[in-house]
Amino acid sequence: MEEMWNDAEVSKEWIDAGEMKGQKVHLSRDPDGQAFLTQTEMKAVAGIVARRHFLSQIDPDMICATSELESDRQPLAMRYNKKTKDTTVGIMQVLPKTAEWLVRENGYQTYQIEGNLELLHKPFINVYFGAAYLKWLSSYDGKDRNEEFVVRAYRGGPKKANHKSTLDYWRRYLLVKQSLPSRRRMFENHSSVPNDPAPAVHVPQNKGEWRYWDSRASSEDMEELWKDSDVLREWTKSGEQRGKVRFSHDPEKRPYLSRPELRTALSALAEVNGKRFVDGIGSHTGIMGIDYEKAVWLHRELGYKAYKIDSVEDLLNPFASMYFAAAYLVWLNKYEGRERSPQFVIQAYLGGPEIVKLQETGPLWLKLEQALSYHEDPKSLREQGGSCIIL
Repeated sequence: MEEMWNDAEVSKEWIDAGEMKGQKVHLSRDPDGQAFLTQTEMKAVAGIVARRHFLSQIDPDMICATSELESDRQPLAMRYNKKTKDTTVGIMQVLPKTAEWLVRENGYQTYQIEGNLELLHKPFINVYFGAAYLKWLSSYDGKDRNEEFVVRAYRGGPKKANHKSTLDYWRRYLLVKQSLPSRRRMFENHSSVPNDPAPAVHVPQNKGEWRYWDSRASSEDMEELWKDSDVLREWTKSGEQRGKVRFSHDPEKRPYLSRPELRTALSALAEVNGKRFVDGIGSHTGIMGIDYEKAVWLHRELGYKAYKIDSVEDLLNPFASMYFAAAYLVWLNKYEGRERSPQFVIQAYLGGPEIVKLQETGPLWLKLEQALSYHEDPKSLREQGGSCIIL
């Protein structure tokens, strides 16, 4: 409850409704008397659960959209399946035996629900197990799964992820996700992709040194950055000092890299996949949005050992994130022993090599070209035949 009150939007909504800190907060009720979470409350719960337990692994908007479809955000909702004779419960419509399996077999033991399944009606507990199942589906059968697979499998099970019976659910999910309040604000004020004021905006820090460049990069890497004339000019204007360089921050105080700091051939991918945020966006870890399991595989199996990769935290170093992203692009360039086109490589990076169909995934390439325009001269790119420089 303390974290909920600390959320500015939630506290405003609660105060406007007459709620008082230190006292019980009433759940909203629909015309039929059913309790539900407002969209503001649901956004906060999803964000808190994702931040606490699934750092950079689950997109809170995925949780919010799923809760909308599954239960209309009703914590007491229950749905009985005549075929399986199972009953799903709560905001995320979690199957009790699935929650017990996640505790017993997959180590999700923050909440001990065995013997007390009524706890699944509590929003934070239900969302925790719903998110855990989403996370499990994201690497089902040892493969890196895309968002469509995860969402459709959540509804119908992994075997129905590509079945026509779950297609309508996926389409409704996309519409719901697009209409979420956080998404509407994102497209209205473009705050999700920092626009780099000149010089970059830095805010006062009091939340720990992880917000500083020097805690995320080696002294050698920092020295190279200081030698870059554009970076030097930007840092000097914003009053940075050697040994204590602050990240730029967006209006929500999330650290990100300014374009001069990020000016490399990988910049456009960072723009598309991680929005240049140091911690990444949703399930996309770090500046390049490359996941931990993939980085570990590149490190252990393919010998990319310039940066250590002992935990997810290591990928929050922008240099490490870019290093493993570049390594993955090199591997994709020769995927299955064949020379691949730039379009294939980029779309495989963003969506997975197994599902690349150039006609269907063309929008990913268009997004990249748009991002490239932020960093390169479009004319020079056309003269290169539209190829991506790093390839």
